Amino acid sequence: MLVCKGCAKSYPVKNFIPRFVETDEYVDTFSFEWNKFHDVQMDILNNTDESERTFLWKTGWKPEDLKGKLVLDIGVGAGRFADIVSKWDGEVVGIDLSFAVEAADTNIGRRDNVNIIQADVFNLPFKSEIFDKVYSIGVLHHTPDTRKAFQSVVPFLKRGGEFAVFLYAHGHVHYFSDAWRKITTKLPIKVIYYLSSIGVPLYYIHKIPFLGRAVQFLLPTANWPGWRWRWLDTFDWYTPKYQWKHTWAEVYRWFKEEGFTNIELLDEDKVSSLTQICMRGVKSKNDEL
Repeated sequence: MLVCKGCAKSYPVKNFIPRFVETDEYVDTFSFEWNKFHDVQMDILNNTDESERTFLWKTGWKPEDLKGKLVLDIGVGAGRFADIVSKWDGEVVGIDLSFAVEAADTNIGRRDNVNIIQADVFNLPFKSEIFDKVYSIGVLHHTPDTRKAFQSVVPFLKRGGEFAVFLYAHGHVHYFSDAWRKITTKLPIKVIYYLSSIGVPLYYIHKIPFLGRAVQFLLPTANWPGWRWRWLDTFDWYTPKYQWKHTWAEVYRWFKEEGFTNIELLDEDKVSSLTQICMRGVKSKNDEL
């Protein structure tokens, strides 16, 4: 049990994880997802470097940037990226509103430089300005308000520290998947779990000239070579209650409004820039900004 002397509130520690929330509220699909697919995206469990390469691209950070740093992972999930920070000798604190924290703890929670906490991004249980780096990869757009979630994180980053985010981009490529989501988000989780397995065989249909492109446009599904990864990402796309899309200019403005400098748009290629936004900035040391 953790006790706050100032407000006299107490918070349980269950299965080695401090719990600052009682339920997983609007993220129950992620509780199901990451405990069902807890091992799929973990480099250490699959003998790959896919997550490490993704982390490099979406944050722009290298091992030397994180060594000895205190890093906050907003939306730790099953621990995919916290694993990378830990491997690079940073100390990582991973928070998640969902019960995905159980999967993260199973995967990496026993390491000395990993701390898993169940908490709400809108009410984080930390002192201000204690983290050297903060990142959120594919999470803030799944909250009720992406802008407010972004704003809620900033006070916990040190001045001169870096904040990196990955968000879905607004664009016509999401037209049909957003239309399907009007139905899928209203169905029971287990129904969508089985329906999303259609992404497994469609991978081969997508390889057929012309037909494959048409099918992918009308019914978008994941195209990873690994069949379980295809199933996971398809499920991940069609189930969350909230899934906001933004523009790079909009996200850039958020960084500016919160006093960030050296703001960078991290685009891997022209195709990825149509569907996602990777951006980072440095929190100004000047109180007037």
